[in-house]
Amino acid sequence: MINPKITHNAKYQQETRRELRLHGTPAEAALWTLLKGRQVNNLRWRRQFSIETYILDFYCPTARLCIELDGASHFTSDGEYNDERRTESLWQKYGIRTLRFENKLVFEQPENILETIRIALAEGIQQTPPSATLPPPL
Repeated sequence: MINPKITHNAKYQQETRRELRLHGTPAEAALWTLLKGRQVNNLRWRRQFSIETYILDFYCPTARLCIELDGASHFTSDGEYNDERRTESLWQKYGIRTLRFENKLVFEQPENILETIRIALAEGIQQTPPSATLPPPL
């Protein structure tokens, strides 16, 4: 097992994490208002939490669940490849599952996003696949 003190929230990434929190996207700010203060299943979420070289948008250590909000750069072949590699690495090394949502869905379907998160939290014991996404609107 990798030493979490070395790989989690590394000192050299501290300023980057701070900048990401201060200058995040509107979608990140909106989702944070829904997650902070233990509003979802009474679980604590961390914002811009780093593991190795990755900085996770939102992370619940208790559930080992990561939430990533994706903008346009994620919908390229390089972006998709990097996201898959990151998701697999977090799953294989740490057992962290990843949920990905497109930024605009935070504004269009916030209740669906929260329901997807609640389902992932409930299924966590069963070790769901490492990545899940919100289905497109009907």
